[in-house]
Amino acid sequence: MSTRDLLININKEDKTVPTAIENAIPQIEKLVDVIVGKMKAGGRLFYIGAGTSGRLGILDASEIPPTYGMPHGKVIGLIAGGDRAIRKAVEHAEDHLQQAWHDLQEHQINSNDVLIGIAASGRTPYVIGGLKDAREHQIVTGCITCNENTEVARHADFPIEVIVGPEFVTGSTRMKSGTAQKLVLNMISTTVMIRLGRVKGNKMVDMQLTNVKLLNRGVRMIMDELGVDEEKAEALLKEFGSVRKVMDSFTGHA
Repeated sequence: MSTRDLLININKEDKTVPTAIENAIPQIEKLVDVIVGKMKAGGRLFYIGAGTSGRLGILDASEIPPTYGMPHGKVIGLIAGGDRAIRKAVEHAEDHLQQAWHDLQEHQINSNDVLIGIAASGRTPYVIGGLKDAREHQIVTGCITCNENTEVARHADFPIEVIVGPEFVTGSTRMKSGTAQKLVLNMISTTVMIRLGRVKGNKMVDMQLTNVKLLNRGVRMIMDELGVDEEKAEALLKEFGSVRKVMDSFTGHA
């Protein structure tokens, strides 16, 4: 194929992913409702995976504190092979059935928490072992996989199966499968944060103001919400330290 044909055909395959996710929304809904209940009671959300799947879980978890102001450690992503596997593949790391549970125990996972195993194939031993051990310890489990009737799904209380079909490059699950997993993770964590009250309207009022871009975004939120000019919005944000505190102080919910 020419370069243009390659790009067109990859894009054609990618377009099928949202439809596959739409079919799985009832499964996603059940898992989200459980996570919300657990986190409202003080529990945490864990992701485990290997390779691309593990990296996507870590990415999602790492974005929760700056986006929604959640404390670090409330959403935790773990990858087979440890942090060094984020950048470079660690041989055979995903083949150890017991390793995920050892990794989870370092965070003192318990029955207040929820564990989601991410595995495109549904056959990853690291994920299977982690889910199996978690269930034995009365921990609620879910999974995101891109095949039907997998062993990973059998060890999940709330399996999510997004059937994307064969990849454009056979077996390259970083493509459609990775896209599907990323979109589902976005849906899960975003919906959970909204249900936990970390969003006001559609605004990230609890975001951490860690750079100029976010400070400017916070100023614009306050301008839009309160109808004040930029100078006043900047002064309010500096005084109160967060968008939420500014908004609450002017709406009687401080």
